[in-house]
Amino acid sequence: KKGTDCEIVGHGKVMKTTVTGVEMFHKTLEEAQAGDQLGALVRSIKREQIRRGMVMAKPGTVKAHDNIEAAVYILSKEEGGRSKPFTSFIQLQMFSMTWDCASQVNIPDKEMVMPGEDTT
Repeated sequence: KKGTDCEIVGHGKVMKTTVTGVEMFHKTLEEAQAGDQLGALVRSIKREQIRRGMVMAKPGTVKAHDNIEAAVYILSKEEGGRSKPFTSFIQLQMFSMTWDCASQVNIPDKEMVMPGEDTT
């Protein structure tokens, strides 16, 4: 929303700023909803300070992490997943509802994971 304080978080930085304008598909809006594809005009931050993957959020609500632990199920080929097993330190693409990112996998309790298996 125009006039709202926000933080831009990511790549080891937290930058505090204020939204001065919101645009979506070349139309100026008063506010936008979470997940909208938009352009935000912000005070005191230059374009060079922003990098792909940074997130704009309400101050104090988002913290950047570069390491997570998760319990996952590896889809089999029949389910639309992998056809071959993988080992630790493989580089994979991780997908969620609205984003994806490159990730490195560490499997502490197994030598390899087969498609159709669960692991942590």
